Amino acid sequence: MSTGHAAFSRRHLGPTATDSTEMLQAIGCKSMDDLIDRVVPETIRVRTPLDLPPPLTEEQALRRLRQLMQRNKVLRSFIGLGYHDTFTPPVIQRNILENPGWYTAYTPYQAEIAQGRLEALLNFQTLITDLTALDVANASLLDEGTACAEALALAVAQQSGASQVFVADHCHPQTLDVIQTRMGALGVRVEIGDVTHWKHDGSKGLAAVLVQYPDTRGILHDFEDLAQRVHSAGALLVVAADLLALTILRPPGEFGADICVGNSQRFGVPLGFGGPHAAFMAVKDALKRRLPGRLVGVSHDSAGRPGYRLSMQTREQHIRREKATSNICTAQVLLAVMASMYAVYHGPEGLRAIARRIHGAATWLAGEFLSAGMDIVADDFFDTVTVTVRNADEVLKRALLFGINLRRVDDTHVCIALDERVREDELFSILTAFGIVHPEHPPLLDETAPLHCSALFHRESD
Repeated sequence: MSTGHAAFSRRHLGPTATDSTEMLQAIGCKSMDDLIDRVVPETIRVRTPLDLPPPLTEEQALRRLRQLMQRNKVLRSFIGLGYHDTFTPPVIQRNILENPGWYTAYTPYQAEIAQGRLEALLNFQTLITDLTALDVANASLLDEGTACAEALALAVAQQSGASQVFVADHCHPQTLDVIQTRMGALGVRVEIGDVTHWKHDGSKGLAAVLVQYPDTRGILHDFEDLAQRVHSAGALLVVAADLLALTILRPPGEFGADICVGNSQRFGVPLGFGGPHAAFMAVKDALKRRLPGRLVGVSHDSAGRPGYRLSMQTREQHIRREKATSNICTAQVLLAVMASMYAVYHGPEGLRAIARRIHGAATWLAGEFLSAGMDIVADDFFDTVTVTVRNADEVLKRALLFGINLRRVDDTHVCIALDERVREDELFSILTAFGIVHPEHPPLLDETAPLHCSALFHRESD
């Protein structure tokens, strides 16, 4: 198939034939084949054409991709695990997500030409510090799993002689995998276990304890006593938190967390089949100089006017690599800006209303399970209900008939994580998948719904 004028290669801004000839002459080669013969060892040289289909034009490739996309059946996901469907306000979608002017993964290096983006990122940092009740936040990280690993690496660097961390087994499974990979490369020993009755064994070298809030099955735990025990052991408490939950739940900074990390995806960023999304990290003031990534600060120019700039630049682009806090060279700036503008769009009351509506729906769902004689694993939760069943696989199969994906925890437990887009008909379909055809009460989708969890978890601060 000839692609002719529409060939991709015509659009490639590579060297011209004249450029190639001049470069070959400069290095003493007669042709490109001559150059390859001299440079590429014969043992790895491939002299036969690659077994590839004929080339396509851009229009043909797009048509083929659309055909492949139509084979996918996108189901409604209530799996959770840190990822939730969300509504992206059109004004944010059009003016930020689809606007090339915002497209970058990097925090701006040249402050003098990037005041707008720096201000948007400062807004993101302010959002994070307000919700976590900690002192300083960075301008985003890659995802929650790597943010957890970065937090533990920070703790190891902060604690002289530390070489081990304890991670609660109730963290998201993908987080546990990332931590074991990253900590192994750093030579840090990782112990994973039940944190409920955790006690330090008195040995030296513990850097941090990591917990999830709410945990991967949606359960809320009171970590205040744990924080005291961790600090008594000379270690730091790291909390991986649900950012939307923190609008109505007690923030980690108030129960003793030193570091809080998480994902800002449910602040208006589409699921995207698992990414990309902007993670965050907030720390106590004493840890700010070890904070990875970028930190936007406020300064003044020579005329005394306020302006934004990068503060405490600790990465390897600025200092020696071995001394850098982190060697991850990028972030999720576009998506952090989206999350920050989602918060601006809704405002504090709007965010709380969204959280209460989700919690109200989860509370109603839990009540219907209990009324039907089924068991749920916890009384204190935010948006996720884990139900005890006879056969988890059968429940998941019935849910698929309604185009719904639920999470299989194990043979006898199924997890349902609700989000801001949940509808009444979806709640009825979920109950039907569990064999509940006639609910006792109408669904509760109320933005003023009260918190149905222990007062220990109620947020009192603004």
